[in-house]
Amino acid sequence: MEGGLVALRQILPAATAKLELNSQAGGGCLELVTLLPDLVRAWRKADGTPVVALQPTFGSNDLSRDLGQAVRAALDATAPGPLAPEAVVTQASSPRLQDLVQPDSTVELVVHDSYDYWTQLDPNDSELAEAAEQSAGKLDPTEQVPGVDLAFWTEQGRPFLRWVLGVDEEALLDALARLQATRQAGVMDGAKYAGAFRALGIVIPVWELPSGTQAADLSDVLPSFRQRFDKALAASGPLDAAARRARAGLGARSLTLPGPKFY
Repeated sequence: MEGGLVALRQILPAATAKLELNSQAGGGCLELVTLLPDLVRAWRKADGTPVVALQPTFGSNDLSRDLGQAVRAALDATAPGPLAPEAVVTQASSPRLQDLVQPDSTVELVVHDSYDYWTQLDPNDSELAEAAEQSAGKLDPTEQVPGVDLAFWTEQGRPFLRWVLGVDEEALLDALARLQATRQAGVMDGAKYAGAFRALGIVIPVWELPSGTQAADLSDVLPSFRQRFDKALAASGPLDAAARRARAGLGARSLTLPGPKFY
């Protein structure tokens, strides 16, 4: 679950996901989104469904508790609509997100090319529909690679792949260094490792892709790269001289994105 939450929080411009609430939260569904209108943190739909945005700034260093408070406030709200800022201020007694969702919940992401999901907050609100329409075409094109978990293609002047592999930073860099030393660190012909984001305790490697590469082009090549990567990840023993040189260069290309851990 954590990898999907990190993707929503840090690297996706517009996306949604649903989680199952547990009995403590009354059951039902929780909707997580990247952003809500006017940067509000939470919204209660007319049917009582809580909707919580991950990308606005919260007030504490415990994001899991911030999100839990937003969910709790949306569940307790007496009227549909956006929640006032004071309703989602985190308290010492605020539940954490993992206290409110089913422990086996998985984050099934849906990536959008605009904030079109805003129209579902209140289908009768024409201003929401207009705001969502105005966002179309203004976001960096982003798509999930078909059939590959937490791999995201994006176009930012040129195409890139961002892949939440869920591997510890030191182990990830060692594995990539072994591949780099043997010229196998590219996810496809013509691709090159560009660096990595450190985000909420997870490292997200990034590859620059050949011009014209689309998300669908990656579906067939990423599984074979993952096999090479997993083999390098499982390798034991110290890095050889070539891999050590590669490792030094890889570590210099990591950028820490601000933000607390979820757990």
